[in-house]
Amino acid sequence: MNNMSMWRLLTTVMRRDLAVALRRRSDVVNPLLFVVIVVTLFPLAVGPGPDILGRIATGVIWVAALLSSLLGSERLFRDDFLDGTLEQLVLSPAPLPLLAFGKVGVHWLLSGLPLVVLAPLCAMLLKLPIAGWGTLMLTLLVGTPILSAMTAIGAGLTVSLGRGGALLSLLLLPLFIPLLIFAAAAVENALLGTSAIGQVLLLTGLMLLTLLLAPFAVAAALRVSVN
Repeated sequence: MNNMSMWRLLTTVMRRDLAVALRRRSDVVNPLLFVVIVVTLFPLAVGPGPDILGRIATGVIWVAALLSSLLGSERLFRDDFLDGTLEQLVLSPAPLPLLAFGKVGVHWLLSGLPLVVLAPLCAMLLKLPIAGWGTLMLTLLVGTPILSAMTAIGAGLTVSLGRGGALLSLLLLPLFIPLLIFAAAAVENALLGTSAIGQVLLLTGLMLLTLLLAPFAVAAALRVSVN
């Protein structure tokens, strides 16, 4: 399969998944509403003081992003599994890691990219100083693809289970902890006036490594689940 055929296959898979997802708009809107609700309600729980909110804003936004990525993650492969499409994809001569990469890309376009766009609003609601807004958006931009890729691996492992949502959360949440730590440290450095380039470069390297290896891990997980 030449490069043009692989590119055509990738775009076809992504267009199909985007069309299916947009027909179920609740699956797209619910994770974003979850983030907005958490960010809106959190000041009511801890008080509106800008000092307190500003210190915890990054952690709140990132924890909301982590949890929102898990919402509906069961359905990442479940519908294809139930109607037999996933089995046909596994048995087809097309490279399964490429198909998995397309599904990861669609998941990020629908869940990760909107979070990057919403980041300034969330930062404003949580009284995060403007000095940290750019770094927050940058960490979300390079960090949310990691969330999508790891979520796809977990969804592939649990796709054949009746209700794998709880197991999926248990599998993935410990893996997200380093991402949360480095992202929060980057924003904290920006607020202190020091360089956050180290943490951002580390997150970028982790993103590239994850996007390189995750499609193969997803493909292996799907083969195990389908067989």
